[in-house]
Amino acid sequence: MARHGGGRGWYGKVVGAALGVTMLAVGASVWTAQADSVGGGPTPRASASATPGGEAKPVDIGIAHASDAGPNGVNITIDDGPDPAWTPQVLDLLEEYGVKATFCMTGLQAEAHPDLVKDVVAAGHRLCDHTVSHDTAMDKKSEAYQAKEILDAERMIIEASGGVRPVYYRAPGGAFTPYSRKLAASHGMRPLGWNVDTKDFERPGSDAIVATVKRELSNGPTILFHDAGGDRTQTVEALRQVLPWLKEQGRTFGFPVR
Repeated sequence: MARHGGGRGWYGKVVGAALGVTMLAVGASVWTAQADSVGGGPTPRASASATPGGEAKPVDIGIAHASDAGPNGVNITIDDGPDPAWTPQVLDLLEEYGVKATFCMTGLQAEAHPDLVKDVVAAGHRLCDHTVSHDTAMDKKSEAYQAKEILDAERMIIEASGGVRPVYYRAPGGAFTPYSRKLAASHGMRPLGWNVDTKDFERPGSDAIVATVKRELSNGPTILFHDAGGDRTQTVEALRQVLPWLKEQGRTFGFPVR
């Protein structure tokens, strides 16, 4: 999800109550993920607990933007959930329009709502690790901290899903580091960026969210929405308009490349 300010107290309360981990350090600028190169060196290791679901094959460490649906493909990505108020509504809309999406879940939300994680999987969508606590300043933290946030979330999502692995890693606010990308990729999670930031977390109105998608779609195929972190009424309404519009434009729906 994009690095942004207000309205994030919800995460801090959950984090403090559930795990006692560091409160969110909220960044000030909106980031658009760009792939870059990372030098060689050994694969990062961490002391996090082993995860269920078998071994994952390493994937590319480059930040993915492209769609596996080809040049007319688009990737719908949904961040910060699952949430019992909003995720079911998003799932209903995706089913109505025959769309598969990628859900970037925080470990805390996955652990709190395992039935919703299973619903996402059962509907044919893909899972993405969005860290335990959604710390948008984790790129300023130690490698040990980054490893714990990523690998604990991976474990929590796998356990909540009943054994299904997240196949992408999206850093909160785009706070990737060379280390976090290597670590995620070594666990089979392709680093995932975005091209269209709808800024729906700011609740600018559903019309504004739709207008942003139409204006910025030429930037690339991966579109960022949210199903948690606050009132997502506008997001749901925007998706109700955006999904059929994308089909009218001849777009097909896919997943980010791996």
